[in-house]
Amino acid sequence: QVHLVESGGGLVQPGGSSRLSCRAHGNFFSINVMGWYRQAPGKQRELVATATSGGSANYDDSVKGRFNVSRDVAKNTGYLHMNILKPEDTAVYYCRAVLLVPALGGPQDLEVWGQGTLVTVSS
Repeated sequence: QVHLVESGGGLVQPGGSSRLSCRAHGNFFSINVMGWYRQAPGKQRELVATATSGGSANYDDSVKGRFNVSRDVAKNTGYLHMNILKPEDTAVYYCRAVLLVPALGGPQDLEVWGQGTLVTVSS
């Protein structure tokens, strides 16, 4: 069974940087899409950034120029690099991946979510 394990996060001062990691485990052929979402207290989960296996990336306007996604294919790991952090970036961050997995009828896409990791931006 495939699953995602997140790491990173914690307390960061305003203006600081942090990096989140999301590693895929289990039996799969490839990671087609990896995205990052966040949910602030009292708010709905929102999309932060996505990256495709082809290398394209998209960012929410609120993080453009400050956040960057990258992937280490050999390690089955995606990263969210967060810079110039603001208090309003405080949230639980989740990674989401679409993995190509083996199935009886042939390979198929499977959506998997990480467990979430808290990022608190505060002085």
